Amino acid sequence: MKTNKRLGGAALILLAGIFWGSMGLFVRTLTRCGFDPLQITAMRLSLSALFFLLLLARKDPAGMRLQIRDLPLFLASGIGSILMMTLCYFTAIDRMPLSTAAILLYTSPIWVMLLSVLVFRERLSGKKPLALALAFSGCVLVSGLSGGGLTPLNLLIGLGAGFSYGLYSILGRIALRRYSAYAVSAYTFLFAAAGSWFFCRPAALFTALTAVPSPVGLFLLFLLMALVTAFVPFLSYTLGLQSLEASRAAILATVEPLVAALFGVLVFHESMGLGTILGILLILSAVVLLSMEDPAAQPAEAESPQKS
Repeated sequence: MKTNKRLGGAALILLAGIFWGSMGLFVRTLTRCGFDPLQITAMRLSLSALFFLLLLARKDPAGMRLQIRDLPLFLASGIGSILMMTLCYFTAIDRMPLSTAAILLYTSPIWVMLLSVLVFRERLSGKKPLALALAFSGCVLVSGLSGGGLTPLNLLIGLGAGFSYGLYSILGRIALRRYSAYAVSAYTFLFAAAGSWFFCRPAALFTALTAVPSPVGLFLLFLLMALVTAFVPFLSYTLGLQSLEASRAAILATVEPLVAALFGVLVFHESMGLGTILGILLILSAVVLLSMEDPAAQPAEAESPQKS
């Protein structure tokens, strides 16, 4: 029975990674329909926030009560992390190959490690220095040899996606001390969605939505994007963690950049040079190495969440 649960958990984690890896398909399609990354971000986050709030109301009604003292925390996790990550990643997808954008996003575990040293006073020991060296070498190879639109500005945008993505692990760990996972996800996406409307030029967005020949079909595409790239994978990943340790889950989730690269080659006919492939392998090696860190060296898990 325990083996079946672990296999089921692994399948859920892989499903989440595959779904996240499809992000570029939606972003590229909607960009060709005339929407910019800011507008796509606003629609994705808003619809996802609605789904998460409905789930919170059903699974954890008590979590609907947000304490005022925690507003800065969720503003940071929503706007400083999820919103900025989405903006940077969608912009990166629009400006560089999917494989490059995805692997720069997956420098996030490196940022998590560095932030944990600063915030939680964790020791930089064991395999961590080697992982940093691998990740840095991988970024040099990807940025220096790939060629595919990776200017210094684009590199910063891609790394910004990875940093803000990693920031969510730090802020989420703090929030889980007082709220359930459902509440943390719902409030994070709610504030991220609200913040996105300050950037997306709402008038232009509504004009673009009504200018297409089939507004209903377009809205369904946005709805599908929110479900496939946000709600379902986040929920799948959370459920998978219930029967699988976090280190193994992190390794399995690295299927995302590989899936993104596969979509880029098969759907958009992108090419990958030897330097890009080697850089991807080095960064993935760093992520796997961090995930395989000796459990005894890992920090204690976040305190059990208490309902707000």
